[in-house]
Amino acid sequence: MMHGTWLDRSRRPPAGRVLAAVSIMPALALAGWLVAGVPLLLLGRFTPLPAFALGGALAAALCWYGPRVAIRREAPEATAWQVSGVLVVAALSAVFNGVLHSEQLIVRRDPGTYAQYAIWLAGHGSLPIPYDLAAFGGPDTALRFDSVGFYDHAGAVVPQFMPGAPLILAAGHWLGGVTGLLVTPAVLGALAVLTFAGVVTRLAGGRWAPLAALVLACALPIIYTSRTTFSEIPSMILLFGAVALVLDARLAARPRVTAALAGLAFGLAVVVRIDGLRDLLPVIAYAGLLVALRRVAGRGAAFAPLGLPLLGGLVAGAALGLVAAFLAARPYLSYLSGSIIPLLAITGVVLLLTAVLAAAGPALLSSRVRAAALTERLGRRLSWPAAALVVLVMAGFAVRPWLQTVHRTAVTRDDKANAQFIGGLQRSNGLPVDPTRLYTEQSLNWVIWYVGLPVVVLATLAAAVLVWRMTRGRGFAWVLPLAIIGWTTATTLWRPAITPDHPWASRRLVPVILPGLILLAVWGLRWLTGRARGAGYGGEARRWLVAAGGVLVLVPGAVTSIGTAFTQADRGEAAAIARMCAAIPADATVLIVERATADRFTQVVRGMCGVPAARVRPAGRDLAAPVDVDRVAARVRAAGRRPVVLAAEWSQALPYGPPAHVVALDTRQDERSLAGAPDGTWSLKINVWMAEPASSRPAAP
Repeated sequence: MMHGTWLDRSRRPPAGRVLAAVSIMPALALAGWLVAGVPLLLLGRFTPLPAFALGGALAAALCWYGPRVAIRREAPEATAWQVSGVLVVAALSAVFNGVLHSEQLIVRRDPGTYAQYAIWLAGHGSLPIPYDLAAFGGPDTALRFDSVGFYDHAGAVVPQFMPGAPLILAAGHWLGGVTGLLVTPAVLGALAVLTFAGVVTRLAGGRWAPLAALVLACALPIIYTSRTTFSEIPSMILLFGAVALVLDARLAARPRVTAALAGLAFGLAVVVRIDGLRDLLPVIAYAGLLVALRRVAGRGAAFAPLGLPLLGGLVAGAALGLVAAFLAARPYLSYLSGSIIPLLAITGVVLLLTAVLAAAGPALLSSRVRAAALTERLGRRLSWPAAALVVLVMAGFAVRPWLQTVHRTAVTRDDKANAQFIGGLQRSNGLPVDPTRLYTEQSLNWVIWYVGLPVVVLATLAAAVLVWRMTRGRGFAWVLPLAIIGWTTATTLWRPAITPDHPWASRRLVPVILPGLILLAVWGLRWLTGRARGAGYGGEARRWLVAAGGVLVLVPGAVTSIGTAFTQADRGEAAAIARMCAAIPADATVLIVERATADRFTQVVRGMCGVPAARVRPAGRDLAAPVDVDRVAARVRAAGRRPVVLAAEWSQALPYGPPAHVVALDTRQDERSLAGAPDGTWSLKINVWMAEPASSRPAAP
C-alpha cells in the first residue's frame, strides 16, 4: 500500500490538504495533455480519438497520482471557509469571464492567430497547412499564401507561435465548437487563480489565500488574458503549479517523483511560450544548489535529494518544447533569432555553471560545520546589503522615467511597421508623435496601474525581508519562488519587448510578475500583522490592520478594471464569419485582392470556411492588378472550381462582378492606450465584399 497518501479515507480530509491537492491538478492536467499532444501533432495524428485517449488518460492519471505522492498530512493549514473562498473566487472568475469572453477570431493580432491555429489543429490535426495549389490551377507568381500570423515556409503555411496554447484550445473546440474554444480561456483563467491560491496557502497561509485570489482575479491583465486566446494564462498555470510541487516535494511521500513532476511542468512552459526559457534559469540554478547541498546538509527533509529529479524533469519538458519549436514553428524561431540565440546561449552557460556547482559544491563545503560557519559569516555581512539592493532595484525602476526615454531606430520592415503603428496610436491618444518611442521606461508604472502602489510597496518590503532572512539561513522554502519572481520581474520590466499599447502590453505581466507581487504583498501583510502582535497590539487592532491592508491591495486594481471589465470585446465576430462562410460556395477558391482583408481573412477562410484561399499580390495601393486576378480566376475555373474574390470595399470587388456584402461587422475592440491604464473600448468596423468573376468580361477602356 502506498504510504503517506494525501487522502485518509477514514475521515474527511483536512481542508488544507484538499486545497493543496486541487491546486496542483491544473498544472498536472496540462502537463499530461501536452506530453501526449505534442508528439501526436508532430506525427500528424492530433485528432480527437487519440488525443483524448492518450492526452486525456495521461492528464487524468497525473491528477490522480500527483496528489497521492506529493501531499501528506503536513499539508498547509487552511479552514473549510478559506478553501471555499478560494473556490468561489475561481468559479466566479470562470463565469464572469466566460459570459463576457472575447470573440477575436479575425486575425488582427495574436489572439486571432492563436484561435485560427487551434481551429486548424482541431479540424486537421497536423502541420504545416498546405497551399492546395491544385485548387488554383497550379502555381502562379501572383499568388501569396502567407498572412498575419502565418508564415509561408518551404512550400506550405506555418502558424506563428509555439503549439502549446493551440493544443489546449483545440480541446475546447472539440468539446464545444467555436464557442467552446472561445470560453476555454475563461476556464484556464479560473484554474490559474486556483493554482496561484495554492502557492499562497503554502507560503503565506490559508488565511491569505482568498484575498490573494480575489486581488489576482480582479486585475485587468488577468481578466484580459482570461477572455482571449493568449498563451500567458497556461504558462502561469504550469509555472505556479510547478512551484507548488517543489514546495510539496520536501515533505512528499515520494519526493523524487514529486520533484520530477515539478521539473516537467516547468519545462513544458517552453511548449507554451518560447521565452519561458528565461523563466527557467533560476530553476536550473536552484536544482544545482540542491545537488550541491545534499551531501553537506545530509539526507534530512530540508535538502532531500530533489535536485537531479527536478533538473531531469525540466530538461525533458524543455526538450519537448524545443523539438516542437524546431519542427512546428521554425519560421517563428528564425524571426526571433536575435533574442532566442542569446537566450539559448545563456541557458547553456547556466546549465554548465550548475553542473560545476553540483560537482564542486560538496568538495568546497566538505562538512556541515564549515557550511554553517560560512553561512553565518556571509549572512552577517550580506543580509542588510542584499535587502537594501531589493529596495534600490525597485526604486531604480520607479525613477527610470525621469532618467531615460527608450527609443528604437527602425531598421527592419517589422520595426518600420511597428513605428508607424506607434505613431498612429500617439495621434489617437493625443500625444506628441515620436514613432521611435517604446515607453519601456514606464514598465513599473504599468504594474502600478493594474495592482496599485500598495501592492508594489508591500511586495518590495516583503522581498527585502525575505532576502534578509534567507541570507541568514532561514526561509529556504522561499528561495526558488523568490528567485523566479525577482528574476522575471527585473528582466521583464527592463525590457518588456512588446508594442507598448494597453491592455495589449499588460500580458507581459501575467505569467509571473502580477501573481508574484501579489503573493509577496499578502505575505508582507502577514509579516506586518506579526510585527504588530510582537509590538503588543491586541486582536482588535490587528484585525483593523488586516482589513485596511486588504482594502489597499484589492481596491486600486479593481477600480482600474471597472472601465473595461463589463464590456465584451470583438462581439459578433463568430456570427459574421459564419455568415461569410455560408455565402462562399463550397467549391470555391478564394482570391483576396486587398491587403487588409488578406491579412485578416486568409486563414479564416482556409480554416473556418474550409475552402482554399490566397491573396493576389498587390500591384499598387494595396490592390491586386485586375489582369493578375483574371488570369488566376481562369486557371481556377480550368481546375473545375469557382473563383471568388474578396475585398474590403464595394468598389474594390465591383470590377469582378456584382458585389455581395458578406461581412458587415460593427463592434468594440480593446483600447490602445500608451499613457495610462485603459478605461474603455474603441469602435471597430470591418467590411468584406464578395464577387464571382465571370468567365469573360469586357476589357477596361
